[in-house]
Amino acid sequence: MVGAAVGAVVGGLAGKAVGEAIDPTREEAYWRENYNTRPYVAKGASYDDYRPAYGFGVVAATRYPGRKFEDLEPELSRDWTDASGTSKLRWDRARDAARDAWNRANGVG
Repeated sequence: MVGAAVGAVVGGLAGKAVGEAIDPTREEAYWRENYNTRPYVAKGASYDDYRPAYGFGVVAATRYPGRKFEDLEPELSRDWTDASGTSKLRWDRARDAARDAWNRANGVG
């Protein structure tokens, strides 16, 4: 089931990428290679645990250009409930990964 949720996120990302110059394949490869270097990743967690949150962060960044993550966090938290699919991460654990992907998509950090 996680695959279905991720597929929907990546599909949405691909649609957004056309107009926003974000390459979903490159983002996927970047996070797959680097997720385990992030301080918020739980010991022993797999990329697939965080993959939906990274996709969500990139899609959100393209959906709300020019806005600050912090300003949108209440809305993003609500959206995560619907977008997370069968992800095991609650927003409090997904937030940092989503923010990380948001920042990368916006060229911050």
